[in-house]
Order: sequence, then C-alpha cells, then structure tokens
Amino acid sequence: MKRKIAAIFAADIAGYSRLVAEDEEETLRRLVSYRQVTDDFIAKGGGRIFNTAGDAVLAEFPSAVEAVRCAIDIQESLRTRNMAYPPSRQMAFRIGITIGDVVERDGDLLGDGVNIAARLEGLAEVGGICISRAVHEQVANKLSVQFADIGAQEVKNIPTPVHAYMVAMRREDGTYATPQVKKPAKAQDAAQPNWMWPVAVTVVSLAAIGVGGFLYFTKLETSAPKAVASSSTASPVPSAVASSSAPPALAATAASPAPAASPAPAAKAAVPAPSASLPMVVSSEKFAAANVPFVSDKVRATLASDYAPAADFKAISLNIGGFNAFVTAQPSEEVAKSAAMEQCQKRADAAQSPRKCELYAVGDTVVYAHGRPPMPPLPWIRHDAVTEQPFAARAVPLTRDGGKARLENVYTPARKHKALALGPGGALFFPFALDSVEEAVRRALESCGGIAGVPCMLVALNDNFVVPIPITLKVTGFFKAAGTTMIAADARDDVARRLVDASSGWNAVAVGAAGRPGLGLKAANEQAAVTAALTDCAKRDSNCQVIAIGPFSVGPN
Repeated sequence: MKRKIAAIFAADIAGYSRLVAEDEEETLRRLVSYRQVTDDFIAKGGGRIFNTAGDAVLAEFPSAVEAVRCAIDIQESLRTRNMAYPPSRQMAFRIGITIGDVVERDGDLLGDGVNIAARLEGLAEVGGICISRAVHEQVANKLSVQFADIGAQEVKNIPTPVHAYMVAMRREDGTYATPQVKKPAKAQDAAQPNWMWPVAVTVVSLAAIGVGGFLYFTKLETSAPKAVASSSTASPVPSAVASSSAPPALAATAASPAPAASPAPAAKAAVPAPSASLPMVVSSEKFAAANVPFVSDKVRATLASDYAPAADFKAISLNIGGFNAFVTAQPSEEVAKSAAMEQCQKRADAAQSPRKCELYAVGDTVVYAHGRPPMPPLPWIRHDAVTEQPFAARAVPLTRDGGKARLENVYTPARKHKALALGPGGALFFPFALDSVEEAVRRALESCGGIAGVPCMLVALNDNFVVPIPITLKVTGFFKAAGTTMIAADARDDVARRLVDASSGWNAVAVGAAGRPGLGLKAANEQAAVTAALTDCAKRDSNCQVIAIGPFSVGPN
C-alpha cells in the first residue's frame, strides 16, 4: 500500500432505483451508453476509474482543474442527451469532487478522500456538481465558471464538517444557473436556536444515504426465456435466450429467471400493448427489409415480399429478442401502429419474454427510437487454431454463476447453428437452431448490442470459443489500448497498432509504474504471451503487471 494526494471524483445517477423499477430494460441500455460518455471524458481528462458499482463511478485525477473540467463536460453532454426524454425518464448524474490523502491498494483507493467525495456527491443537485473548499481554492481562478458557497456541511461518518461549493451549470440559452445555496450545517450565528442543529444534520445525512453502496462491486444477472421471432404471416423461427448483467440496484426489483417456454403459435387475438419504452423519433431512413435488426433471414424475406410493396396504412413492431409482427391495409395510421404493437406484444407475452415490443416502421419510414444496434467492426469472426478451444460454460468471462448455469443448460446442448455474444458489462445473447452461421452471428451481435448499448464481442460459435479466453488472470472487461490510462499516452497508439497487426496467436500487454508497456505477441499459448509481456515491460519499467490478455482487460483473480 502507498499513500498519495489525488483529486477524487464520485458520481452516481439520481433516482436510479426508480428508473429501474419503471423500465429495467431501457434503464440498463441507457446506463451503458451514458457510462461510455463518462468513461471517455474521464480518460480524456487524464483520470483513472478505480471503482464502480452499478450506476456509481469513482475516479482519480492528478489535477483538480481537470477533474472539475471533466465533470462539467460530462454534465453538459448528458444534459443534451436527456433532452430527448420526458422529465420523468431523464437520467442525470450528481458529482462530488475533493482533494485528499488516499491509500492505494491493488489499484483501488481508500481513505477519507474517497468518503468525502461520495458525501459531496450526495449533496450535489441533480445534474450538478459539488466540490470541497480545497478543490475550490485550486480551480476558482482557472475555470470560467461560477460557484455558490454552501458553507460547512455535516456529513455521515466524517467527524469534521466539510466546507463545500456548488458549481453553476450552463442553461440551454448559454447562461449559467445559480445553484441553490444549502443551509450550512454548522451554525454561523451564536444566537441561532440549539434545536436547529439536529434538524440540519438529519437533512444533510439523508441526502448522503444514496451513496451507501458505492464501494460494493457486483453484478446481478437477469434472464429472458426463449423468444420466438415471427412476423404476422410467417411461422415461428428458432428460439433465442438472452441474459444481461445488472448493477446492485436491481437486487430488489429483478425477478427470478423464468423457465424457458416452448415456442408459441402466432396470436389471433389482440391484447393491450405497453407503450414504447422511449419516445418515438421519426428518422429519415427509408424502410429496407435487409436492415431490420434482431429478426431471422426468413422474416426479412417475408417483409421484403409482403410488407415492402404493400400500400398504407401499415406498421411493423419488434423487440430485441426477435419477436415481431406487421400489419398492412389498415384504415388509418393509428390503427396500424396499435395493431402491430398488440400482435407483437402478445407473442412476447405468450413466451414470457420481459422485453417490450416497440414500433420499428410506420409506412415506409423507420421510426425505431434506438436506431441501429451498435455492432463491432468486420470481420466478426476470426478463426485461429492456436486460440480456439472447446466451449465450456464455466469459462465464459464477465458472467456470474446464474448465467453460466443457463449457458450450460441451454446453450451447450442446443443444436446448430448457434452463437454467443458478450457485452463489456456482461450482457449475453445466444440464438440457436438457426439456418446458417452468418444468421446466428448477426442476430447474436445485434441483440446483444441492443441490450448493452455498445458493440458486443462474438466469443463462441457453435461448440467452440472463437476468441482467446484467459484463465491465468480474472477478466475485468474489454481491452482498448487507445483508451487505457494505465499506458503512457505517447505509447497507446503504438500498442493498439501492434495488437491489430498480431491477428493470430496469444497476445498479452503488461505495464509498469511509469506506464511503459510491454507486449507478448503471437505466442503459442497464454502463459508464453504473459511471460513475454512481463519480460518486455521489465526492460523499460518497474513493477510490471499484466493488464490485458487477448481482447480482454485482466486483473488479479
């Protein structure tokens, strides 16, 4: 362990539990998208994320100025994104920043500095930033923003009151809003009645309760049972099972996994359909059957032959799991939209799918609120005899025991063609019994990307892993050299380029205390790659450790 002074940045989402309870699917998808924004700004500001817990983020910065500038950039970027949603569905962060003495242990940071940052985050306004006096002294004359002094605040588990300031955030018209000044917890007037003290302390303490789970890092997986994708005229096609990692906040709201249901026939009666999880955003994209995501090639063919040439009024509805329905020749646009939603949702409900149907197209215009699902760059499959190995559910990374059990019980015995896609946060999707390898791969990546909100990785095809799966160290996420702050900035592009060029064999990356990297490339096995990376790193740095194996970031088991 070693001590150091650092600017500590703490953030979490205001009202996250309510958002999850109202619409788990949409909230998880947007969380991944918003976290990508925060992570990118933190990396650009020279920060390092050292702990996460669902919707919460803890990061360190070498500079208080960069920490506050990063926080302002994040809040302004997310404010713009939130404009697309009604106030009740907006997802806004609160951010707290302090400078403090912290202890570093195995990459994590501990101490009062971390705790105070978390308490300041609890004091911040929704979509706002709260900083300590130490930070204010560092940034007041360096950033062109205004601050509101909220005085000394009593916060939970911190013996000394924390003097805090609110950062003024920019309005839509470019002006700055003056933060609401909270009453200092410490009395400034000797004549102030003593009975006010417990009231003030209680109010401030309640504001900080929301960060109580900041330092617990775990995931909860939820699953969807078999989903039968069908159009209004086509027969059901093979099923797909999906699961996703969820943050600790879901523990009270996520249902136990439901048993897989057998494929259900197309519904004949209409049922009330839930409204779309996001407001419809009419795009300029014209309908093309070949671009419809999540569905089978057979459904695409049916849409091309029956829906595309049909006259108005018509509409298509689908969900991420592959359920779909379309109607044509309806008396009005509203009737067409309602009928498509009702038929699709009834099919999803019949198979106990938790995923809501949403309108994909109305007439010949695509209106799907989420756009095309994020996909990784081609090629999606790279066969390499050196790294491919038989599929084993227990070896799938970023997956908890419940997910591994479902993979063992459903994916392993399923007939070909099948594929398993994995998201950086642990989201999974695996269609099976499909007509071709290409269709299995496409549908796995589309649905996984739709769930995760970011591109997923194809990790298994039929009965083999198609990417290197580390076993010597624990997988912690997807590795991207260009955005890894542990590597010195001037070396990141070179590491990324060399990894792309080393397209076969086992690769590993090590890094030392000064951020100088070492690479082990095109090795015959995992251990050889690790040894080569550590040896290469030791030539130019000290205290080297392996941070990546194959396409994954790794850490101690």
